[in-house]
Amino acid sequence: MARKPETQLLNAPEDVISAVKFSPKTNKFLLVSSWDTRVRLYDVVTNTVRLQFTNSSPVLDCAFLDSSKTATGGLDNLVKLYDLTAQAESMLGSHGAGVKCVEYTSLLNGILTGSWDRTVKLWDAREKECAGTYEQSNGKVYSMSCAEEKLVVATSERKVLIWDLRNMKSYVERRESSLKYQTRAVRCFPNVEGYVMSSIEGRVAVEYFDPSPEVQKKKFAFKCHRAKGNDIELIYPVNAISFHSVYNTFATGGSDGYVNIWDGFNKKRLCQFHLYDSSISSLCFSDDGSTLAIACSYMEEAEKPPEPYPEPTLYVRYVNEQETRPK
Repeated sequence: MARKPETQLLNAPEDVISAVKFSPKTNKFLLVSSWDTRVRLYDVVTNTVRLQFTNSSPVLDCAFLDSSKTATGGLDNLVKLYDLTAQAESMLGSHGAGVKCVEYTSLLNGILTGSWDRTVKLWDAREKECAGTYEQSNGKVYSMSCAEEKLVVATSERKVLIWDLRNMKSYVERRESSLKYQTRAVRCFPNVEGYVMSSIEGRVAVEYFDPSPEVQKKKFAFKCHRAKGNDIELIYPVNAISFHSVYNTFATGGSDGYVNIWDGFNKKRLCQFHLYDSSISSLCFSDDGSTLAIACSYMEEAEKPPEPYPEPTLYVRYVNEQETRPK
């Protein structure tokens, strides 16, 4: 029996889905954090919730350390560890304000958390202690991403800080965002050549780390997640970005309810999926690039929410070569 290209997961969160993350090296398990204060582990194959943990306040991000350990951060300012095998939670530490971003760094075998308290912290999960606190040059952390030794932190006031995880005494470079409006998401290219960032104003920028003028000439920004109606252009925030680890192509999700796949090196859109139920709030490709998790949640951009109010929904889409491979 042929597998359907897309499955809607049952028992979706009850409030905005803040993050979806596949377990390392498999497309079977999906970790989902939500404003409904819960973290759920889905078995995508059987379409069931395997585990769930409840927090005291909304959870803003989650990450896998390995197939059995995960970390979360949220509005209670806390960083928590979950052992999925033992079904046990433990406290790792805290920030001075909400924890917006959680990333695992394989290079340091540690957890990086970015907060609205204007710092990034590095945590040693085995010793359960903070291994370093790094000021983000007066900016609240909105999004961050790491690949090998590179850490890219997008902050308020449209600043981007580039760090080298091997030497965190100071950031390597501080850049102004090439997008005029507030940053929504930043993700590093898996090949560590650069990063992609998106803004609330329907634009995406492709940036390169190498400061040499000939490489910097290749950077560009493009418009997306826009619609024309009655001679008016509707412009939507681009909330989510996820990279295909094999092809270095990437998916973007917008408040227009669409997911697009792009070839950033050749400046081409490879495909667009069907219209989803509401804003795309998070995206995640599985490690092998075979599967894309898609979270839909109404993102409160309109003054008046639509009737009926869109319930959050979760999908996994089994993507094919045509959709993800550079042409």
